[in-house]
Amino acid sequence: MYTSNNRLSIKSVCCNYCVYDIGMDGFSEGGGCLHAKYQPSIFGTLAKDKSPAHQDSRRSIGPQMMSLCHMFRSSGDGYDGLTVDENDALIFQDGNLLAGSLDALIRHLVPTAEYYPDRTYTFAFLLSSRLYARPHELLKEVCKLCKSQQHLEDGEKVNKEKLGKFGPNIIQLLGEWTEMLPYDFRDERMMKQLKEITQKIVTIYPELRKEVGMIMHDLITKLSSLQKYEEALQKINAEATQRLKHIVPTTDIVQMCPSPLDLAQQLTHIELERLTNIGPEEFVQAFAKENELQTSYDDMKKTSNLEAYVQWFNRLSYLVATEICMHLKKKHRVRTIEYFVDVAKECFNIGNFNSLMAIIAGMNMSPVARLKKTWSKVNTQKFEILEHQMDPSNNFSSYRSTLKAALWRCEGAVEEREKIVIPFFSLLVKDIYFLNEGCANRLPNGHINFEKFWQLAKQITEFITWKQVECPFERQSHVLNYVLTNPVFSENSLSLASFECEPPENSYEKERYKNVKSEMEL
Repeated sequence: MYTSNNRLSIKSVCCNYCVYDIGMDGFSEGGGCLHAKYQPSIFGTLAKDKSPAHQDSRRSIGPQMMSLCHMFRSSGDGYDGLTVDENDALIFQDGNLLAGSLDALIRHLVPTAEYYPDRTYTFAFLLSSRLYARPHELLKEVCKLCKSQQHLEDGEKVNKEKLGKFGPNIIQLLGEWTEMLPYDFRDERMMKQLKEITQKIVTIYPELRKEVGMIMHDLITKLSSLQKYEEALQKINAEATQRLKHIVPTTDIVQMCPSPLDLAQQLTHIELERLTNIGPEEFVQAFAKENELQTSYDDMKKTSNLEAYVQWFNRLSYLVATEICMHLKKKHRVRTIEYFVDVAKECFNIGNFNSLMAIIAGMNMSPVARLKKTWSKVNTQKFEILEHQMDPSNNFSSYRSTLKAALWRCEGAVEEREKIVIPFFSLLVKDIYFLNEGCANRLPNGHINFEKFWQLAKQITEFITWKQVECPFERQSHVLNYVLTNPVFSENSLSLASFECEPPENSYEKERYKNVKSEMEL
């Protein structure tokens, strides 16, 4: 067994994908992704861009963007080399936007009667612009540009015919923003500006009232759903805290859920629910505080779903270790270890790599790993195969290949269960973190590095695709409640329980046992 840190943070490691087919002796080659059936969404252009001919999502540039490239290119030179507009505001290469000033990028976002931004650009810019400007500041600037360009200032007579398709276009942009990044609108300043600009447009275009109403309804529904989810998490955490005061085991996970497959399916329910509620912007905001914003990080951050998901991973790891170390009889510990190995195997078959890694991490925690007499009675063959799949050496190359092959293999998946892919989440966050760290925010001339925006959007779009799947398994409330609220031992309690299972064998363990007992008595 390899030794790993049981608590996973949100930093380190980078990405290096390769593809090969996978198979494990005694394991089904299930798993899944969402690329077989693409749910209609604002992310479709990016999410579906998987074929070799379209490996770079930046090449999904819409006609609006291409027309802008045509405007700026020099005659006779095609798209070779850099293409710069007359004010050096936007820089293109081979038809792709590479860089530009913040003002120019904002202007490129704002639609007119004749122009509408490609939605891949819209997503990439709205996602990463928060590295330079808070969302409510960006929306304020967008509204300001709309009013000045279209002469919508109060007191001016508005010519609807002259405005043309501007009204429908700006409503579409706002609709995409609320669909892509709804959590931005938890900020009252965002909601206020959204209502003001939409009311202004509806006054000019009464026929758009129904569409605006639908946008507001969908947005409020999403924000209400998020609030209910957060309240449910608070209730679960409160119950778990209350039960910590009465740590008297009366049953265990094997009795509560005898079937390893059933537990793997219930873990998948928890994973998908928590994954679904993470907003794309939370990845960027996780490191936005280290960038150019002259503001409080808390002023922009309105959610903590990403942190809650990492905490869930740690809880599952500690639950696994607790369930093993709580048994004084060796045969019961052996039974529990073999049970969790089977659960991990079922997680692998489902495509739930996050729970798989949490279970492996729990069994590799020191209080469990040191139980030599217990492990001597365990058939470790299946566990060693699973460990190989999640081996952290070579930057998790085995796991990355497994994940990539699973995504590739399920292109033709039809059943919902075959579409499930739940990545090892902490590694995904670390990859995004290092993508941010490894690319400069600005070029030497001060322009924003939009190449970085494209890369962030591409990686986060994959996550968006994964989280859109519906969990096809039947919920078992008693199992979910046990997993989410049953007390887990602290690090010291685990160590003490481990030493009570198998006494310390060397001077280090004896000293550790002595220190733990002293700390527990305080």
